[in-house]
Amino acid sequence: MFKLTVIVALTFGWTMNAHSQQLLIKGDRQIMINGETLETLWEEGGFTEGAAAGPDGNMYFSDFAQPFESGPARVMMFNPGTGKTNVFCPDSGMGNGLMFTRGGDLMGCCASPLKGHRALVNFLPDGKVKIVADSFNGKKLNSPNDIVISKAGDIYFTDPKYVGPEERELDRYYVFKYSVAGELSVATDQIDKPNGIILSPNQKTVYVAETDNGSDKADIETDFKMGRMTLNSFKISRSGQWSNKKVLVDFGDQLGIDGMTVDTTGNIYAAVRSAKRFGIVIFSPQGEELGYIETPELPTNVSFGRGAELSRLYITAGKGFYRIRTKAIGYHPAIAN
Repeated sequence: MFKLTVIVALTFGWTMNAHSQQLLIKGDRQIMINGETLETLWEEGGFTEGAAAGPDGNMYFSDFAQPFESGPARVMMFNPGTGKTNVFCPDSGMGNGLMFTRGGDLMGCCASPLKGHRALVNFLPDGKVKIVADSFNGKKLNSPNDIVISKAGDIYFTDPKYVGPEERELDRYYVFKYSVAGELSVATDQIDKPNGIILSPNQKTVYVAETDNGSDKADIETDFKMGRMTLNSFKISRSGQWSNKKVLVDFGDQLGIDGMTVDTTGNIYAAVRSAKRFGIVIFSPQGEELGYIETPELPTNVSFGRGAELSRLYITAGKGFYRIRTKAIGYHPAIAN
């Protein structure tokens, strides 16, 4: 593929601070728009996560109170038409990764710290939380993190643990499958500590971020050693079995990927939290870097919008919510044909 790299230095206006910051955007000319800037939508959170596009055209994202004791985690809703952000779920039980089903149900992973549900949940239209699965073989889940839903309706979610005083009951960190039939099973145990997860457009490949910080109580422990930081792919058979694991990107001693999304051509948009260079990194399906979008703070997740917003990339980072126009077309696996 012929590529033209465009580097644009831009002034980014903060809504909560009276200063600006230089951000860098570069990328394949078929993906990035020359001169396009990152737009601030909301910066009133504690720690944002889990961007997801709703069937109503609104964008949903998680917001953790910071510190956790200052208030409950919640799910927020941004309206692209009005530009306003409102509370959708006032107490999410530490809602993290989010995604809508084909039928329009908002599913989510609830994490572990303090009042977290440690479960796969359904956020109901009235903002209430319904527990879908919170244990495996009689043992409590670790700390469900990120989620992807296939067009068949199967839900895959990662179950690491990074912070919180809770003791783990499971002996490993798994990627789980919650089937249409309501059965919970292990999709893979071949990732030391799974985080972000997304499906390719043909749904024959699944990408999983391995983000092993070396501790399941990093907020109260010290002197732990970081493990592997990689981006991996697996093939999914017709029977649903995962195989042929490949490491596409190895971040070495730098923090790796949190959340991810893909476009219709299969390119991967990953929230990379490396201290040396954090932001949204765009990879080809083979792991080649195609573009980079610097973010004002460490990014956590990313999603394309829907409808008129299908080429807008929405980003959660730090305490805020941002977006940028692209030439790409976003892919949402649950509603794919």
